[in-house]
Amino acid sequence: MLSDSTEKKINQLVKISKYHYIDGLSQVEIAKKLHLSRPTISRALQTAKETGLVQIKINDPLASTATLKKQLQEKYDLKTVIISTETNDDENIITQKLGEKAAEYLDTIVQDNDTIGISWGNTLYAVATHLKPSNKQNVSIVHLKGSMVNAGHNNFSADITTRFSRAFHTDALILPLPVIFDRPQIKSIVVQDRFIADTLQKGYDANIAIYTVGTTRPTAMLFNLGYLTESEIAYLREHSVGDIDSHFVDKNGQIVDRSLDDRTVAISLAQLQKKTYSILVAGGEAKVAPMKAALKAHYANVLITDINSAQALLLS
Repeated sequence: MLSDSTEKKINQLVKISKYHYIDGLSQVEIAKKLHLSRPTISRALQTAKETGLVQIKINDPLASTATLKKQLQEKYDLKTVIISTETNDDENIITQKLGEKAAEYLDTIVQDNDTIGISWGNTLYAVATHLKPSNKQNVSIVHLKGSMVNAGHNNFSADITTRFSRAFHTDALILPLPVIFDRPQIKSIVVQDRFIADTLQKGYDANIAIYTVGTTRPTAMLFNLGYLTESEIAYLREHSVGDIDSHFVDKNGQIVDRSLDDRTVAISLAQLQKKTYSILVAGGEAKVAPMKAALKAHYANVLITDINSAQALLLS
């Protein structure tokens, strides 16, 4: 049992500590409030820490992020992981932060004579808006998939192309085609055109590819661009976890509908695996499943994501 004097001393240490660490009062303010000297307050705060009455814990997000990066690199055999520490659940905010990170990363890896294969959509638009003028020479930009849309929706392809071209002082090679044709026979004929074939080959040869994944939510961009019928959308929502650069896949990253994929104008998933930098930029809870599919199948070797998604990818 504590003596009265000891109990009184502990109460005073707790009171001083609460004033300082919880209420935010300075030592001078506490001294005036309790009619004590400032050195007495200073000694009390020191004693409170030494005896364990006060324990100071610093949550360093950078330290935890470093560990998370290493764990993700090992789990998915990635060369680089970049994590935004943004914890906001707002998808627009997450996308903008990822765009900023991805643009910064591109600035560090692009060299003279590189070819960058680009995609389209909200995430790539965020990347494009954060690009800064590069001092690298003879950089080429090429589309990795068809860019035309069949409905009154914006896939941001034109804006993305313009911003990438401006940043790297070049004219991009575009694919003025639907990303999904009505029939595979039509696609087969069109891609034999010399200009189209040359552009596709340039995309195959690109040493850098930057792209994202899509979901199977009703709001998914690919479901709202006029390419797919209602029955096709229903099938994909039931059997797919989302798309990787417009290829719909299951949880293991395998194509779920070969007939649909035969109609799709986009760099193959196997070709993404061959890139020196195959950069997957994606984040938000809804994209974790297709991100995991892409990583499990080793389509990407660079991941740029938010911290909540990174944690989910590690635990799932």
